[in-house]
Amino acid sequence: MLFPTVTFTIFFMIVLPVSWFLMPRRRRWKIFMLAASYFFYGYWNWRFCFLIAASTIANQLFAKAIHRADTDRRKRLLLTGAVVANLGVLAYFKYFDFFVTNATNTLDKLGLHVSPEIVAVTLPVGISFFTFQALSYVIDTYRGTFEPGRLLDFAVFLSFFPHVVAGPIVRPAEFMPQLKERHDPRHLDSSRAFFLIVIGLFKKVVIANLLATQIVDAVFASPNQHSSLEVLVAVVAYAVQIYCDFSGYTDMAIGIALLLGFRFPQNFDSPYTSTSIQDFWRRWHMTLSRWLRDYLYVPLGGNRSGKWRTYRNLMLTMVIGGLWHGAAWTFVVWGAIHGAFLCIEHWRRARRETRGLPDPPDTRARRIGARLITFTIVCFAWIFFRSESFANAEQMLERLFDPAYWLDPAPLVTVGVLLAIAAGILEQYVPRETWGRLMARFSNLAPVAQGLMLGASLLVINTMGPRGVAPFIYFRF
Repeated sequence: MLFPTVTFTIFFMIVLPVSWFLMPRRRRWKIFMLAASYFFYGYWNWRFCFLIAASTIANQLFAKAIHRADTDRRKRLLLTGAVVANLGVLAYFKYFDFFVTNATNTLDKLGLHVSPEIVAVTLPVGISFFTFQALSYVIDTYRGTFEPGRLLDFAVFLSFFPHVVAGPIVRPAEFMPQLKERHDPRHLDSSRAFFLIVIGLFKKVVIANLLATQIVDAVFASPNQHSSLEVLVAVVAYAVQIYCDFSGYTDMAIGIALLLGFRFPQNFDSPYTSTSIQDFWRRWHMTLSRWLRDYLYVPLGGNRSGKWRTYRNLMLTMVIGGLWHGAAWTFVVWGAIHGAFLCIEHWRRARRETRGLPDPPDTRARRIGARLITFTIVCFAWIFFRSESFANAEQMLERLFDPAYWLDPAPLVTVGVLLAIAAGILEQYVPRETWGRLMARFSNLAPVAQGLMLGASLLVINTMGPRGVAPFIYFRF
C-alpha cells in the first residue's frame, strides 16, 4: 500500500479517528494498531505477515532470555543466536539466489559444472528495515541500554505501519517509551504533520516521478541510444530522484506518525550540501548511518586500533551497507566507493594532524569547491547503485566520457527536467530556520485557511505529477 494513493487515504481516514478514540484504552489501542499495521503490511502479500510475526516472537524470546541470563557467556551465546537467526532469514529472502548464482559461476570457472535448482524467492517488502530494528532491540538489551518490554509493545514497535516498509530505522528507545506517554489530540502538532506530508508528496509525486519517467529510466535502460549530455543529466537527475523519493517518503512517514501522536527521528539533513563524504553520511539516511556506526563500525573496533584497522573497518562497514541495499555486486561497488573516499578523507586528516598543520580556512570558495567535489563523487557512485549490471554501468560511463557523443541531440534534456533537478537541489540550500518559520506561519493560520492551502497544494501536485504513482525506491530494500 503506497502513501500517495486513494487506497491509503481511505485506510488512514479509518485508522486515525479510531486510533484517537481508543488511545485512552491503551491495550485496546495497541491491539487495534497492531491489526491495522498488519493489514497495511499484508496488503501487498498477506503471507508475509507470518514472517514479521515470527520475527517479533523470536526476537522477544531472545531479548527476554538475554535479560534474564545470569552470566556473560550465556548472554553472548543468546546474542549470537539472535544475530544468526535474523541475518539467516534476511540472507535467505534477499541473498539466496545471489549466493547460489555466484557460487555456480565460480565453480564453472574452475571446471566444476553444477546445475543447482534456483528457487525464485519473493523479497518481502521492508525486510531489511524491520530486521535491523529487531536486531537493535536484542543488541540494546544485551548491552544493558534498554530493558525489553511486553510482547504486545514490541509487536507494535516492529510493525508500526508508518515506518515498517521503508523506515526511518527507529530504535526501541526512540519509540517504545512513547507507548507509555499520555497522548492528547488537543496538543497534536497537526499543522507540522500536514506540512511535512504535503512537502513529501511534492517531492515524490512531482519531482521524483517526473525525473524517473522523463529521463532517468529511459537513459539507464539503454545508455547507448542517448547523447553524452543526456547521460550526464540523467545521472544528476537520478541523484535528485532518489533523494526526493526517499526523503519524500520519510517526510510523509514522520507526518503520518505525528498525526497518530508519535515522533520519529530525522532521516535527512540536506545531504547534497555536504562538504565531504563523511559529512554526506551524517546527512543521508541518518538512521541507517547511525545504525551501521553503532552496531557494526564501533564493534569492529572503530578508529581505536590503528590506522590500517580503521581503514578496514570503514571499508567493511560501507561494503556491508552497500550489500544491505540489495543482492548485487553493483551495490557492493557503490559501498566500496564511499568506503574508499572515507578512508582517503581519514588519511588526509591524520596526515595533517601528524604534521601539525591547521585546518584549511573555511572560506566560501573552499565550501563551494568541496560541495562540488563531494556531489560529483556521490553522483559517480549513484551510477553503480542505479545500474542493473556492471555492463549497464560501463555503458553509462563510456557514453558519458566519449567526446564523440557530446554534440548529439539531447531531446530528453527539457526545461521541465532541468527545473525539477534545480528544485530538488536548491530546496536543500533553504536554511532550516526558513522552513521553521514557514511551518510556524502555517500553524498560525485559521483552520479554514490551512484547509484551503492544503487543498490547493494537493490540486497542484495532482496536476503537475505524472499519471499513477511509482513504488518508492527503498521499498525493494
